Amino acid sequence: MKVILRKDVATLGDTGEVVAVKNGYANNYLIPQGIAIRATEGTLKALETEKKQQAKKVELLRKHAREVARNIEQLALKVYAKAGESGKLFGTVTSADIAEALKAQGFEIDRRKITLDAPVKTLGKFEADARLFSDISVKVHFEVEAEGAGE
Repeated sequence: MKVILRKDVATLGDTGEVVAVKNGYANNYLIPQGIAIRATEGTLKALETEKKQQAKKVELLRKHAREVARNIEQLALKVYAKAGESGKLFGTVTSADIAEALKAQGFEIDRRKITLDAPVKTLGKFEADARLFSDISVKVHFEVEAEGAGE
């Protein structure tokens, strides 16, 4: 029996794939659990339409991510942190601090998608990588300043 997977199954395939399985496996497990549906002419046509819509949606998201990347590259981002007289920070600047500074500028980026090469423990200029989409990432240039210096 041919079925269309609605969820990823490690031993069978990914969502949206048409796979051949034994009748008992399909009727007793996959279909009742909502993991798969029967592959009929109608469901196959619906699957193709759904794939086309998904591709359009992904392309729109990719286009938006490129636009955001261009805007972030031109941004002069400042991150404020408590620092001593010698310019050494009390603590470190983390990806959460960078995400918060980006949010203040109007860019909503999850802190888990921002990576730093090394911990930032001093004042100065640095850069981090922000992954905006599966294949689109941008360098975020930021300057760490002492709290109270420019606020």
